[in-house]
Amino acid sequence: MYLRRIAEALLKDILAGDKVGVILGARQVGKTTLVEHVLGNQPAAFLNLDVEVDRARFRAAASLSPREGLRSLGNPEVLVIDEAQRLPETSRIIKGWHDSRLPAKFLLLGSSSLDLLDQAAESLTGRNRKLVLPPLLFSETLGAQEWARSEATPGHLKAHFAPQVRTFLLQRLSFGSYPEIVTGEEPTRSLRELSSDYLWKDVLQAGLVKTPDLIKRLLMLLAHQAGSEVSVNELATQLQMARPTVDRYLDLLEQTFVIFRLPSFSTNPRKEIAKSHKVFFWDTGIRNALLNAFSTDAFRPDIGVLWENWVIAEVAKRNALMGSPAELFFWRTRAQSEVDLVVKQPSGLQAFEIKWSPRRVSGRAFHDAYGVDVQCIHSDDPFAIDPVLRAG
Repeated sequence: MYLRRIAEALLKDILAGDKVGVILGARQVGKTTLVEHVLGNQPAAFLNLDVEVDRARFRAAASLSPREGLRSLGNPEVLVIDEAQRLPETSRIIKGWHDSRLPAKFLLLGSSSLDLLDQAAESLTGRNRKLVLPPLLFSETLGAQEWARSEATPGHLKAHFAPQVRTFLLQRLSFGSYPEIVTGEEPTRSLRELSSDYLWKDVLQAGLVKTPDLIKRLLMLLAHQAGSEVSVNELATQLQMARPTVDRYLDLLEQTFVIFRLPSFSTNPRKEIAKSHKVFFWDTGIRNALLNAFSTDAFRPDIGVLWENWVIAEVAKRNALMGSPAELFFWRTRAQSEVDLVVKQPSGLQAFEIKWSPRRVSGRAFHDAYGVDVQCIHSDDPFAIDPVLRAG
Protein backbone atom coordinates (compact mmCIF):
# COMPACT_ATOMS: atom_id res chain seq x y z
CA MET A 1 0.00 0.00 0.00
CA TYR A 2 1.33 3.42 -0.97
CA LEU A 3 0.70 6.21 1.53
CA ARG A 4 0.56 9.75 0.20
CA ARG A 5 3.48 11.91 1.29
CA ILE A 6 3.78 15.65 1.80
CA ALA A 7 7.13 15.28 0.03
CA GLU A 8 5.40 14.49 -3.29
CA ALA A 9 4.83 18.18 -4.04
CA LEU A 10 8.37 19.03 -2.95
CA LEU A 11 9.86 16.40 -5.26
CA LYS A 12 7.71 17.56 -8.19
CA ASP A 13 9.02 21.06 -7.61
CA ILE A 14 12.61 19.78 -7.72
CA LEU A 15 11.94 17.87 -10.94
CA ALA A 16 10.41 20.98 -12.50
CA GLY A 17 13.62 22.91 -11.86
CA ASP A 18 17.05 22.72 -13.42
CA LYS A 19 19.06 21.39 -10.48
CA VAL A 20 20.18 17.95 -9.34
CA GLY A 21 17.83 16.55 -6.71
CA VAL A 22 19.42 15.08 -3.58
CA ILE A 23 17.01 13.06 -1.43
CA LEU A 24 18.29 11.99 1.95
CA GLY A 25 16.78 9.88 4.71
CA ALA A 26 17.27 6.72 6.72
CA ARG A 27 17.00 3.36 5.03
CA GLN A 28 13.42 2.15 4.54
CA VAL A 29 11.73 5.56 4.92
CA GLY A 30 10.40 5.24 1.36
CA LYS A 31 12.75 7.35 -0.78
CA THR A 32 12.67 5.01 -3.79
CA THR A 33 8.93 4.38 -3.43
CA LEU A 34 8.30 8.14 -3.36
CA VAL A 35 10.36 8.69 -6.52
CA GLU A 36 8.68 5.81 -8.37
CA HIS A 37 5.24 7.14 -7.44
CA VAL A 38 5.98 10.72 -8.49
CA LEU A 39 7.63 9.68 -11.77
CA GLY A 40 4.76 7.36 -12.68
CA ASN A 41 5.19 6.26 -16.30
CA GLN A 42 7.86 8.85 -17.08
CA PRO A 43 10.89 7.18 -18.75
CA ALA A 44 13.45 6.74 -15.97
CA ALA A 45 16.47 4.61 -15.18
CA PHE A 46 17.20 3.42 -11.64
CA LEU A 47 20.64 2.39 -10.47
CA ASN A 48 21.22 1.11 -6.93
CA LEU A 49 24.86 1.49 -5.98
CA ASP A 50 24.43 -1.08 -3.21
CA VAL A 51 24.25 -3.58 -6.09
CA GLU A 52 27.54 -4.49 -7.76
CA VAL A 53 26.01 -4.86 -11.24
CA ASP A 54 24.56 -1.34 -11.05
CA ARG A 55 27.84 0.06 -9.75
CA ALA A 56 29.62 -1.50 -12.72
CA ARG A 57 27.05 -0.06 -15.18
CA PHE A 58 27.45 3.40 -13.68
CA ARG A 59 31.24 3.25 -13.77
CA ALA A 60 31.15 2.05 -17.39
CA ALA A 61 28.80 4.90 -18.36
CA ALA A 62 31.05 7.38 -16.54
CA SER A 63 34.04 6.29 -18.64
CA LEU A 64 32.27 7.58 -21.76
CA SER A 65 31.42 11.11 -22.78
CA PRO A 66 28.38 12.44 -20.88
CA ARG A 67 26.06 12.07 -23.88
CA GLU A 68 27.29 8.56 -24.70
CA GLY A 69 27.20 7.60 -21.03
CA LEU A 70 23.57 8.59 -20.72
CA ARG A 71 22.79 6.80 -23.98
CA SER A 72 24.33 3.60 -22.58
CA LEU A 73 21.76 3.80 -19.78
CA GLY A 74 18.86 4.07 -22.23
CA ASN A 75 18.61 7.87 -22.52
CA PRO A 76 16.17 8.19 -19.63
CA GLU A 77 14.34 11.42 -18.96
CA VAL A 78 15.25 10.95 -15.29
CA LEU A 79 18.29 9.11 -13.95
CA VAL A 80 17.82 7.99 -10.36
CA ILE A 81 20.88 6.82 -8.43
CA ASP A 82 19.96 5.10 -5.18
CA GLU A 83 22.42 4.71 -2.29
CA ALA A 84 24.57 7.28 -4.08
CA GLN A 85 26.92 7.61 -1.09
CA ARG A 86 28.35 4.16 -1.86
CA LEU A 87 30.62 5.60 -4.59
CA PRO A 88 32.66 8.67 -3.61
CA GLU A 89 32.86 9.84 -7.23
CA THR A 90 29.08 9.86 -7.82
CA SER A 91 28.58 13.59 -7.31
CA ARG A 92 31.58 14.49 -9.47
CA ILE A 93 30.26 12.35 -12.34
CA ILE A 94 26.74 13.75 -12.08
CA LYS A 95 28.15 17.29 -11.95
CA GLY A 96 29.85 16.68 -15.29
CA TRP A 97 26.69 15.28 -16.83
CA HIS A 98 24.57 18.11 -15.45
CA ASP A 99 27.00 20.74 -16.72
CA SER A 100 26.87 19.15 -20.17
CA ARG A 101 23.20 20.23 -20.34
CA LEU A 102 21.99 16.76 -21.19
CA PRO A 103 18.20 16.48 -21.70
CA ALA A 104 17.75 14.58 -18.42
CA LYS A 105 16.99 15.15 -14.77
CA PHE A 106 19.19 13.63 -12.07
CA LEU A 107 18.14 12.41 -8.64
CA LEU A 108 20.64 11.18 -6.04
CA LEU A 109 19.18 9.18 -3.16
CA GLY A 110 21.15 8.50 -0.01
CA SER A 111 20.47 6.74 3.28
CA SER A 112 23.32 8.61 4.90
CA SER A 113 24.69 12.10 4.84
CA LEU A 114 28.12 10.72 5.77
CA ASP A 115 29.67 11.31 2.36
CA LEU A 116 26.81 12.32 0.12
CA LEU A 117 26.25 15.72 1.68
CA ASP A 118 29.96 16.49 1.64
CA GLN A 119 30.24 15.39 -1.99
CA ALA A 120 27.17 17.34 -2.98
CA ALA A 121 28.44 20.42 -1.21
CA GLU A 122 31.81 20.19 -2.92
CA SER A 123 30.91 18.89 -6.38
CA LEU A 124 27.39 20.19 -6.82
CA THR A 125 27.63 23.60 -5.18
CA GLY A 126 24.82 25.75 -6.52
CA ARG A 127 23.60 22.87 -8.67
CA ASN A 128 21.54 20.82 -6.22
CA ARG A 129 18.34 20.97 -4.19
CA LYS A 130 18.06 18.75 -1.13
CA LEU A 131 15.01 17.02 0.27
CA VAL A 132 15.22 15.26 3.62
CA LEU A 133 12.63 12.48 3.83
CA PRO A 134 11.90 11.41 7.42
CA PRO A 135 9.67 8.55 8.59
CA LEU A 136 5.97 9.18 8.03
CA LEU A 137 4.23 12.04 9.80
CA PHE A 138 1.17 11.11 11.86
CA SER A 139 -1.11 12.75 9.31
CA GLU A 140 0.49 10.55 6.61
CA THR A 141 0.16 7.33 8.62
CA LEU A 142 -3.60 7.88 8.91
CA GLY A 143 -3.84 7.00 5.22
CA ALA A 144 -3.41 3.36 6.24
CA GLN A 145 -6.72 3.42 8.16
CA GLU A 146 -10.07 2.89 6.46
CA TRP A 147 -11.85 5.19 8.91
CA ALA A 148 -9.41 8.02 8.20
CA ARG A 149 -8.87 7.72 4.44
CA SER A 150 -11.59 10.17 3.45
CA GLU A 151 -11.01 13.90 3.35
CA ALA A 152 -11.93 14.07 7.03
CA THR A 153 -10.51 17.02 8.93
CA PRO A 154 -8.74 16.63 12.28
CA GLY A 155 -11.83 18.13 13.90
CA HIS A 156 -14.04 15.48 12.29
CA LEU A 157 -11.72 12.67 13.35
CA LYS A 158 -11.58 13.92 16.94
CA ALA A 159 -15.35 14.28 17.08
CA HIS A 160 -16.36 10.99 15.44
CA PHE A 161 -13.36 8.64 15.72
CA ALA A 162 -11.71 9.59 19.02
CA PRO A 163 -11.28 5.96 20.23
CA GLN A 164 -9.74 4.92 16.90
CA VAL A 165 -7.39 7.92 16.90
CA ARG A 166 -6.31 7.06 20.46
CA THR A 167 -5.62 3.41 19.65
CA PHE A 168 -3.76 4.27 16.47
CA LEU A 169 -1.71 6.93 18.28
CA LEU A 170 -0.59 4.37 20.88
CA GLN A 171 0.43 2.03 18.05
CA ARG A 172 2.52 4.77 16.46
CA LEU A 173 4.17 5.59 19.80
CA SER A 174 5.08 1.93 20.25
CA PHE A 175 5.90 0.83 16.71
CA GLY A 176 6.87 4.10 15.05
CA SER A 177 6.18 5.37 11.57
CA TYR A 178 8.36 3.63 9.00
CA PRO A 179 6.11 2.83 6.00
CA GLU A 180 6.70 -0.93 6.21
CA ILE A 181 5.81 -0.88 9.90
CA VAL A 182 2.63 1.15 9.43
CA THR A 183 1.29 -0.99 6.58
CA GLY A 184 2.77 -4.39 7.50
CA GLU A 185 1.29 -7.27 9.45
CA GLU A 186 4.23 -8.01 11.77
CA PRO A 187 5.53 -4.69 13.14
CA THR A 188 7.50 -6.23 16.01
CA ARG A 189 9.48 -8.58 13.76
CA SER A 190 10.04 -5.89 11.14
CA LEU A 191 11.24 -3.40 13.74
CA ARG A 192 13.69 -5.87 15.22
CA GLU A 193 15.15 -6.42 11.76
CA LEU A 194 15.25 -2.71 11.00
CA SER A 195 16.89 -1.84 14.31
CA SER A 196 19.66 -4.38 13.78
CA ASP A 197 22.82 -3.67 11.79
CA TYR A 198 20.70 -2.77 8.74
CA LEU A 199 19.74 0.66 10.07
CA TRP A 200 23.33 1.80 10.50
CA LYS A 201 24.70 -0.28 7.64
CA ASP A 202 26.41 2.79 6.14
CA VAL A 203 28.47 3.35 9.27
CA LEU A 204 29.61 -0.26 9.32
CA GLN A 205 30.28 -0.43 5.56
CA ALA A 206 32.35 2.73 5.64
CA GLY A 207 34.61 1.21 8.27
CA LEU A 208 34.05 4.19 10.53
CA VAL A 209 33.21 1.96 13.49
CA LYS A 210 35.83 -0.62 14.34
CA THR A 211 33.77 -2.34 17.04
CA PRO A 212 30.06 -2.49 16.10
CA ASP A 213 29.15 -3.73 19.57
CA LEU A 214 30.11 -0.36 21.05
CA ILE A 215 27.70 1.59 18.88
CA LYS A 216 24.93 -0.84 19.84
CA ARG A 217 25.70 -0.34 23.52
CA LEU A 218 25.72 3.43 22.97
CA LEU A 219 22.30 3.20 21.31
CA MET A 220 20.95 1.22 24.26
CA LEU A 221 22.09 3.93 26.66
CA LEU A 222 20.56 6.62 24.44
CA ALA A 223 17.28 4.69 24.26
CA HIS A 224 17.13 4.69 28.07
CA GLN A 225 17.97 8.41 28.19
CA ALA A 226 15.77 9.62 25.31
CA GLY A 227 14.48 13.09 26.14
CA SER A 228 17.06 13.62 28.87
CA GLU A 229 20.08 15.87 28.88
CA VAL A 230 22.95 13.66 27.84
CA SER A 231 26.45 13.94 29.27
CA VAL A 232 29.06 12.76 26.80
CA ASN A 233 31.52 12.33 29.67
CA GLU A 234 29.10 10.00 31.47
CA LEU A 235 28.48 8.01 28.29
CA ALA A 236 32.22 7.67 27.77
CA THR A 237 32.66 6.43 31.34
CA GLN A 238 29.84 3.92 31.09
CA LEU A 239 31.12 2.60 27.77
CA GLN A 240 34.78 2.82 28.77
CA MET A 241 35.47 4.81 25.62
CA ALA A 242 37.33 8.04 24.96
CA ARG A 243 35.09 11.11 24.84
CA PRO A 244 36.16 12.01 21.24
CA THR A 245 35.08 8.51 20.16
CA VAL A 246 31.65 8.93 21.76
CA ASP A 247 31.30 12.34 20.10
CA ARG A 248 32.18 10.80 16.75
CA TYR A 249 29.67 7.96 17.20
CA LEU A 250 26.93 10.44 18.12
CA ASP A 251 27.73 12.40 14.97
CA LEU A 252 27.53 9.21 12.90
CA LEU A 253 24.15 8.28 14.38
CA GLU A 254 22.87 11.75 13.52
CA GLN A 255 24.27 11.60 10.01
CA THR A 256 22.53 8.27 9.41
CA PHE A 257 19.21 9.69 10.67
CA VAL A 258 18.87 7.46 13.73
CA ILE A 259 18.95 10.22 16.38
CA PHE A 260 18.95 14.00 16.53
CA ARG A 261 20.11 16.36 19.24
CA LEU A 262 18.08 19.23 20.67
CA PRO A 263 20.28 22.07 21.98
CA SER A 264 19.41 24.32 24.89
CA PHE A 265 17.99 27.77 24.22
CA SER A 266 19.69 30.62 26.02
CA THR A 267 20.24 34.35 25.75
CA ASN A 268 21.42 34.65 29.35
CA PRO A 269 24.06 32.01 30.20
CA ARG A 270 24.29 33.31 33.78
CA LYS A 271 20.71 32.17 34.44
CA GLU A 272 20.06 29.59 31.74
CA ILE A 273 21.67 26.30 30.74
CA ALA A 274 23.51 27.23 27.56
CA LYS A 275 25.59 24.30 26.32
CA SER A 276 23.55 21.20 27.02
CA HIS A 277 21.80 18.82 24.58
CA LYS A 278 18.97 16.34 24.72
CA VAL A 279 18.91 13.29 22.45
CA PHE A 280 15.80 12.07 20.66
CA PHE A 281 15.13 9.27 18.17
CA TRP A 282 13.69 10.17 14.76
CA ASP A 283 11.39 7.18 15.22
CA THR A 284 10.06 5.94 18.57
CA GLY A 285 9.68 2.42 17.17
CA ILE A 286 13.46 2.17 16.78
CA ARG A 287 13.91 3.35 20.35
CA ASN A 288 11.42 0.74 21.60
CA ALA A 289 13.00 -2.02 19.50
CA LEU A 290 16.35 -1.36 21.17
CA LEU A 291 14.67 -1.77 24.56
CA ASN A 292 12.33 -4.59 23.42
CA ALA A 293 9.44 -2.52 24.81
CA PHE A 294 6.46 -2.69 22.44
CA SER A 295 3.54 -2.23 24.84
CA THR A 296 0.64 -0.17 23.51
CA ASP A 297 -0.68 0.40 27.03
CA ALA A 298 -1.38 4.06 27.83
CA PHE A 299 -0.11 3.34 31.35
CA ARG A 300 3.30 1.96 30.40
CA PRO A 301 5.85 3.49 32.82
CA ASP A 302 7.71 5.42 30.13
CA ILE A 303 4.62 6.88 28.42
CA GLY A 304 5.59 10.47 29.29
CA VAL A 305 9.09 10.09 27.87
CA LEU A 306 7.74 8.31 24.81
CA TRP A 307 5.14 11.00 24.17
CA GLU A 308 7.73 13.79 24.47
CA ASN A 309 10.07 12.05 22.01
CA TRP A 310 7.20 11.41 19.60
CA VAL A 311 5.92 15.00 19.65
CA ILE A 312 9.35 16.58 19.23
CA ALA A 313 10.20 14.11 16.45
CA GLU A 314 6.93 15.03 14.67
CA VAL A 315 7.90 18.71 14.77
CA ALA A 316 11.47 17.90 13.71
CA LYS A 317 10.24 15.74 10.80
CA ARG A 318 7.96 18.47 9.49
CA ASN A 319 10.75 21.01 9.91
CA ALA A 320 13.15 18.79 7.94
CA LEU A 321 10.60 18.40 5.14
CA MET A 322 10.19 22.18 4.96
CA GLY A 323 13.94 22.69 4.64
CA SER A 324 14.50 23.46 8.34
CA PRO A 325 13.10 27.01 8.48
CA ALA A 326 12.84 26.79 12.27
CA GLU A 327 15.40 26.18 15.00
CA LEU A 328 14.31 23.77 17.73
CA PHE A 329 15.48 23.92 21.35
CA PHE A 330 14.60 23.00 24.91
CA TRP A 331 14.96 25.52 27.75
CA ARG A 332 16.05 25.17 31.35
CA THR A 333 17.22 27.70 33.90
CA ARG A 334 19.75 27.14 36.63
CA ALA A 335 16.81 27.43 39.01
CA GLN A 336 15.28 24.35 37.27
CA SER A 337 12.45 26.08 35.38
CA GLU A 338 11.93 24.16 32.14
CA VAL A 339 10.20 24.23 28.75
CA ASP A 340 10.21 21.04 26.66
CA LEU A 341 10.26 22.64 23.21
CA VAL A 342 11.14 26.13 21.98
CA VAL A 343 10.56 26.85 18.29
CA LYS A 344 12.47 29.83 16.92
CA GLN A 345 11.33 31.23 13.57
CA PRO A 346 11.85 34.59 11.88
CA SER A 347 8.37 35.55 13.12
CA GLY A 348 9.33 34.92 16.75
CA LEU A 349 9.33 32.27 19.46
CA GLN A 350 6.84 29.58 20.44
CA ALA A 351 7.13 27.50 23.60
CA PHE A 352 5.53 24.17 24.50
CA GLU A 353 5.23 21.83 27.43
CA ILE A 354 4.55 18.25 26.33
CA LYS A 355 2.34 16.26 28.70
CA TRP A 356 0.65 12.92 28.12
CA SER A 357 -2.44 14.01 30.07
CA PRO A 358 -4.09 17.43 29.67
CA ARG A 359 -2.98 19.81 32.36
CA ARG A 360 -2.48 23.46 32.98
CA VAL A 361 1.06 24.72 32.61
CA SER A 362 2.22 28.00 34.06
CA GLY A 363 5.31 28.78 32.01
CA ARG A 364 5.71 31.91 34.09
CA ALA A 365 9.50 31.84 34.07
CA PHE A 366 9.68 31.63 30.28
CA HIS A 367 7.01 34.29 29.87
CA ASP A 368 8.86 36.59 32.25
CA ALA A 369 12.08 36.08 30.30
CA TYR A 370 10.74 36.26 26.73
CA GLY A 371 7.15 37.50 26.86
CA VAL A 372 5.88 34.28 25.26
CA ASP A 373 3.10 32.10 26.67
CA VAL A 374 3.87 28.40 27.06
CA GLN A 375 1.30 26.11 25.40
CA CYS A 376 0.58 22.50 26.32
CA ILE A 377 0.59 19.67 23.79
CA HIS A 378 -1.21 16.61 25.18
CA SER A 379 -2.22 13.24 23.81
CA ASP A 380 -5.94 14.02 23.63
CA ASP A 381 -5.16 16.18 20.59
CA PRO A 382 -2.24 14.76 18.55
CA PHE A 383 -3.31 16.99 15.65
CA ALA A 384 -2.24 20.07 17.61
CA ILE A 385 1.31 19.40 16.45
CA ASP A 386 0.57 20.02 12.76
CA PRO A 387 0.19 23.82 12.86
CA VAL A 388 3.19 24.45 15.14
CA LEU A 389 5.51 25.41 12.26
CA ARG A 390 2.80 26.83 10.05
CA ALA A 391 2.02 29.35 12.77
CA GLY A 392 5.43 30.91 12.10
